[in-house]
Formats: sequence, structure tokens, C-alpha cells
Amino acid sequence: MRVAGGFLPRLFLSMRRFRDYFDRSVHDGHLIWIFIIPSAILFAMFALPFVALFVRSANQEFFGYAFSEQALEALRLSLVTSTITLTVTVLFGTPFAYLLARWKFRLKSWVELFIDLPIVLPPSVAGLTLLIAFGRRGLFGAFLFDFGISLPFTTAAVVIAQTFVAAPLYIRSARLGFAAVEKQLEEAAHVEGANQWQLFYEVMFPLAGRALVSGGVLTWTRALGEFGATILFAGNLEGVTQTMPMAIYLGFERSLGIAMALSVMLILVSVILLMLTKKLEQTEEE
Repeated sequence: MRVAGGFLPRLFLSMRRFRDYFDRSVHDGHLIWIFIIPSAILFAMFALPFVALFVRSANQEFFGYAFSEQALEALRLSLVTSTITLTVTVLFGTPFAYLLARWKFRLKSWVELFIDLPIVLPPSVAGLTLLIAFGRRGLFGAFLFDFGISLPFTTAAVVIAQTFVAAPLYIRSARLGFAAVEKQLEEAAHVEGANQWQLFYEVMFPLAGRALVSGGVLTWTRALGEFGATILFAGNLEGVTQTMPMAIYLGFERSLGIAMALSVMLILVSVILLMLTKKLEQTEEE
């Protein structure tokens, strides 16, 4: 009877706690679990592969693989080419995005379609189009070759491939940033006597700054991880075109440990760049 006498109060207490917990889980008549559960499942799908990679990579040979001469050379080439890609994209993509956002002209929708197309194309298709266009026997490459210019399987080809697949991310982000600026501010600047350059530099550029920075970092990280278009158009020549993704692919054929160590390095670099974006966004919000 003592057991029963002690069990029933604990049972009622547990039921009461469950009811209170259930009531706290209800917000405005809707269960918050319908948001939490699917979100947790999708988050786990993103997070668990990274956790598995880091756990499996944690061994004594990690630093030997990660700081080998081949890995450091591939990392150096990736950082150099992706930085050049970012610079070219910002210099040419910013005025292009501004034009697309604020001007109206014929065939504008078709221009936007061609700019956005590399985002959705399979990387192998992007590489093949570059090779057909600028290869030695390509439509335009043959003309360049007559002047002694050969692009395929060079470092320049790496930059071109990265720009082709990554620059649309910057242009799209910058275009949306410029388009979000109210036209009343543009009209007010014109009333004050600002010319087109002053309008762009002193009004549009600062107000769209967050979109430009976000698009720039996305372009940088996308260029850093580019593989498909690069391997078709630039090849996999160590010290010339072998970026980190190429080294990971080659390492996977030789040893899983090498591929995992290089993958961890590339992830860490990408995380640093993305954290930089978050920091800049938080600074602007303050």
C-alpha cells in the first residue's frame, strides 16, 4: 500500500508536469513542434555529415596530410585564383548589377536569364561550354590561338571557370540590393544636382553595401570550392590548375585520409569567410 500510496502522487505529478509542458508548447493556438521537428530534421541532415567528417579526420596523420606540400600549394592556388575572381567580379559585376537594377531596356529579361543560368547549370555543363567556346579548337579559342593566346589548362582558365559559375551570385545579390533602394532617394539626389557617378557612389553604393558584401563573400566561397567546370576547362595540373577541390578529388583516389584532411581545411576556410560575412552584417545592423 505504501508503494501504491507513493506511486499515485508521483504519477499525478508527472501528468501535471506533462500537461504544463504541453501547454507551454502551444503558442497562439499552434503547436511550436510543427516548426521545431522538421527544422531539426533538416538541420541534422546538414550538420551530421560535417560532424562525421571531422570525427573521422581526427587522427595522428591529419596534420601530415593537411600541411603537406601538395595541400599547401593547392590551398595557395585556390586562395589566389578565388581572390582574383572576386576582384574581377566586383569591378565588372557592380556596374552591371546597377544597370540591371535601375535601368530599363529591351531584352533585359533575356540578359538576366543568361546571367542567372550558370547558377542552375550542372558544373560539368558549364565546363563543357567554356571548353567549346575558348578551347584551342573552340568557336572563339581558335581565333585567340592565332594570336598566341591559349586559355585551356592554364591558371587563367581556373579564374575564368570560377568567374563563370560564381560571379552570377554577386550580380544577383548586388542587383537585389540596388533595386531595394527607394527611388525617392534617387530623385532627391538628382534634385540636389548629383550626377550619375555621385548618385551611384554616394547614395546607391552605401545603401546596398550589405548586399554587395554578402554577394562578394558568396562569390568568393563558391569560387574557392569550384570543381566541375574547372576540371573540364583547366584540368588538374599540380601547381598550375590544381586547386583544393582538385587535390581532394586526386587524394580520394590515393587515400581517404588525404581527401578528408583537405576537405576539413577547405571547410574551415569557408567557415571563416562566412563568419566574416555574419560579422559585417551584425556591424551594419548596430
